[in-house]
Amino acid sequence: MANRPSARTDVNRSAILAQLGAQGPASRADLARSLGVSPALMTQLTKDLLADGLIVELENSPSQGGRPARMLGLAATGDRVIGVKVVADHVAFVEVGLDGSVQRSASEPFDAAATTVLADLARLLTHFISGGSTRLLGVGVGVPGSVDRQGNGVVDSPQLGWSRVPLGEALQRELGLPIIVENNVNALAMAERLYGVGRRHNSFLVVTIGTGVGAGIVVDGVVLRGAAGGAGEIGHTPVLENGPRCMCGNKGCLESLIGEAALVRIARERGVISASAGIAALRTAADEGDAGATAIFSEAGHLLGRTLAGLVHTLDPEIVILLGEGTVSWPHWSFGFEPAFRASLLPARRGVGVAVESWQDASWAQGAAALVLATPFDADGVSGDQGQLVRDRLVAGSAIQITAEGVDS
Repeated sequence: MANRPSARTDVNRSAILAQLGAQGPASRADLARSLGVSPALMTQLTKDLLADGLIVELENSPSQGGRPARMLGLAATGDRVIGVKVVADHVAFVEVGLDGSVQRSASEPFDAAATTVLADLARLLTHFISGGSTRLLGVGVGVPGSVDRQGNGVVDSPQLGWSRVPLGEALQRELGLPIIVENNVNALAMAERLYGVGRRHNSFLVVTIGTGVGAGIVVDGVVLRGAAGGAGEIGHTPVLENGPRCMCGNKGCLESLIGEAALVRIARERGVISASAGIAALRTAADEGDAGATAIFSEAGHLLGRTLAGLVHTLDPEIVILLGEGTVSWPHWSFGFEPAFRASLLPARRGVGVAVESWQDASWAQGAAALVLATPFDADGVSGDQGQLVRDRLVAGSAIQITAEGVDS
């Protein structure tokens, strides 16, 4: 593979593959406009991709008087990636193409606290893989917690009750495939950078609300991981001294006040829902106009808004993208969020955009799959030898398809 000058350039190369996979062949000028990069940079990026055998030049596009533009397309279109979302009680799987489109999906019960957790996950994953494509680039696994490095995949997760669990190594050994492990919100941020709203922004925040609260931080096109892969753990921001005990062991963390379990606990204490009811009952009560239920969501939105205002001041993003299962109730959160968020910002920052995206459970797994699709260009070496294995498979798959179609690269 050609030498890579920067991690930002690497993400741009991944974005080119994603754009060609999603929209089909395009000219260099079209790609430059779509991805918001200069024509000169696009020329260099596509030159490297052509040299690596990952894209090919096709026929010229129709001309209306000027010089016909040479079209570019993917050298290989049949490769697939598996994405996995791991939570305490279930696992979600997706198989996606190079364009990020979901080809198939599944969800299976799972016990993260079981003594056989690694063997159980390997078995479920093997079963899902057996029902799909034989041309797999690799497997991306998203987990709620910190991951030392994507290629090593050692996980610390209070939500799962895991401490230094060697997830990546175990799955690599059992499956014989490249395995990339990452914090699930970082994975979502990469998916946003390649396929979502983030394609139009170089610096943005992805914030998730639901079972937990987390953030993926993208600066200059690159997902920031921090020294030990734990950047973005805003759910553990200290908010209330001597507040409720958080699952991390501390008291008064943001997540202990506005996470799903916290909202349910507050609703039960206030008599808004019964002692045996859960988040669905609270959401229904709010949808039906129950003042107590709407107040709980509004209070959560208020705390979230003030916290995110501080994050905006620290990181200066172009936009904040809200995701997660909790966004189903966003109309109720927003009553508290918008006033608190805007009022807490400096005047110069009050125009920062907030996008709330519709949510599907498979989005977590699709984000994990994006980890694999981004590894062909990993200047920082975060994915280690597993990233190199993905690159080898991608180039080999391109060579196979080029030979089969008679394309001269």
